[in-house]
Amino acid sequence: MIIDRKQLLLCGIDDGSSQSLIEKIHTLIKHCITPEQSWQILSSFLSASHYPFALHLYIFTQLFPTWREHPDTAPAWIPTEVQLSHSNIASFMAELNINNIQSFHQWTTKQYQDFWQRTIQKLNIVFKKKPNQICDLSKGVESPHWLPGGEINIADSCFTAPDSTIALIYEDPHQTIHQLSYKELNHLSNRVANSLTTLGYTAGDAIGIIMPMTIYAVAIYLGIIKIGGVVVSTADSFSSQEIAIRLISAKTKIVFTQDFLSWGGKELALYEKVRSAYEGKIVILPLHQSLSLTLTPHDIKWIDFLVKNTAFTSIPCHPMAACHILFSSGTTAQPKAIPWNHTTAIKAASDAYFHNDIKAKDVLCWPTNLGWMMGPWLIYAAFINHATIALYPDAPKDRTFGEFVEKAKVTMLGVVPTLVASWRQSQCMQGLNWQSIKLFSSSGECSNPEDMLYLMSLAHYKPIIEYCGGTEIGGAYISSTVIEKNYPSLFSIPTMGLDFIILDTAGKASDVGEVALIPPSMGLSVELLNADHHHIYFENMPRGPHNMVLRRHGDQIMRLPNGYYILLGRSDDTMNLSGIKISAAEIERTLSGIPYIGEVAAIAVSSLKQGPNRLVIYATTTTPLEKTSILQIMQKRINTQLNPLFKIYDLIFINELPKTASNKIMRRMLRDQYQMK
Repeated sequence: MIIDRKQLLLCGIDDGSSQSLIEKIHTLIKHCITPEQSWQILSSFLSASHYPFALHLYIFTQLFPTWREHPDTAPAWIPTEVQLSHSNIASFMAELNINNIQSFHQWTTKQYQDFWQRTIQKLNIVFKKKPNQICDLSKGVESPHWLPGGEINIADSCFTAPDSTIALIYEDPHQTIHQLSYKELNHLSNRVANSLTTLGYTAGDAIGIIMPMTIYAVAIYLGIIKIGGVVVSTADSFSSQEIAIRLISAKTKIVFTQDFLSWGGKELALYEKVRSAYEGKIVILPLHQSLSLTLTPHDIKWIDFLVKNTAFTSIPCHPMAACHILFSSGTTAQPKAIPWNHTTAIKAASDAYFHNDIKAKDVLCWPTNLGWMMGPWLIYAAFINHATIALYPDAPKDRTFGEFVEKAKVTMLGVVPTLVASWRQSQCMQGLNWQSIKLFSSSGECSNPEDMLYLMSLAHYKPIIEYCGGTEIGGAYISSTVIEKNYPSLFSIPTMGLDFIILDTAGKASDVGEVALIPPSMGLSVELLNADHHHIYFENMPRGPHNMVLRRHGDQIMRLPNGYYILLGRSDDTMNLSGIKISAAEIERTLSGIPYIGEVAAIAVSSLKQGPNRLVIYATTTTPLEKTSILQIMQKRINTQLNPLFKIYDLIFINELPKTASNKIMRRMLRDQYQMK
């Protein structure tokens, strides 16, 4: 490996120490045979010595010079012997005498009844009445009947940990850390259940939660489940109109919310927004010690709502009975109302067990909201696996969040790619002690390899479990594991118990194209409350091998030569440039890491003369930049790393990209805005 001293200067290494650094690096790797071995040693050295990330990236690129074009050639993390033998998935495989993960995945899908039976036992899922079988397909794979004959309340499975185990870690406004045990959370959720039944609410009633994910929100969620109720959750960032659409469509009977919402140093009026959207009864919790609002006569203060009785026996439910209604983001049409049932939680907990390697006493922190699937996912992933949730009360954008992660001794930190990009740009997380973190997980949108490498560096290079799925899946269809090499932004394997094939534009199996899921699998939705489920997911889908039924998903994906996968974005975000189809995500990845540029969004606009699509780039920046020079840098990257035929038609600087409330870039809005110019 050749190291250029001039490049070291650009990486922030002063001229006086550059030569000794070069000698040290060469000494450390003189006996290494492969770039992989060299990186394992050097990544540890660079992290321990607190060198700037620019140096990490330079060294990584020197060892793997084609890693941007061929990401499957550059593993940033390799599993240890402990992970290879003592991880959850390795132990499960050993019980079956299976030593190959691909063979294990095939077993989980081919023998799915046996797989789910064993997983249910491993997760200690509590039944009030044992089911007759795991899955009944008498109505076909589109309408599987999971756990027929059984009775369950999934909240019971969230409280099988010892009473004294810590369930929640949270921080007060004075940045003091507090803890709540499983026993205390169980009692608080029982008080919620008793309070609801006292007011006359019963099994099947739809009950709304529109508030940040606090200890009270978690207790309310579990209390609603315990009475056999159906949670209706909406993100507190939504407008009154969006909230109203969701509450009305779910026929919500009562709503829990807060008076104010603390976000980014501001206090936002939440109750006022909910009240303008909803005419029914509202239970209001205070942001601070007490309420200072004037309430309508039929609203209830939290302190008046909550009875003292801490004993409650959960209501038996059919396993396929709805327990939560979530909604798609609904940026272009009416949001789909997607019911989760009591088996969906088993899928979430299973993914956490096999892919995130969640064990008892792990501490999970994933800034989210009950209005998004990762909120309930986090509850089930943690509590069914006897782990702890760390709740942060504000926006996770600055150093105070990083300090919370450090103080709470978080072992799994969940992120969205946009968040990591902002951390990298602001450098707000530098110098924190994140040694407790054993892995990261990333979800929400396609991630950026450079940003993910940066994230790994913050915790001395721990793996990132990429996690991609959807509300209608109850988790992911593709992810990674801790017993495989970890490549920035790549997925290693379909999730256990679920499989898919990739279809090209002709509907044939391919290595690049659109994801088609293969039912049945626990967690997959079986109904929509306000749309035709068959039409959305199955109608006009081609048949798979052996005439198998395929389920539409909408992601574009590519299988790489080493068997790993890279996500290419949604099928409606693909574009045709010079007669070649490419996803916006591929272009955006290629343009990442340009100095003074934060995020980029790629769109294709039609020519007035009906010629080929024109590529337009939107780029966020807070620094005045010369458009021509940045455009040249971007054009060179695209030509060398993607295709010499692709030409950038226009570059537009913007303060921030328009996004949905779940942080997904609204490329359609950018296209509409551009074409109106």
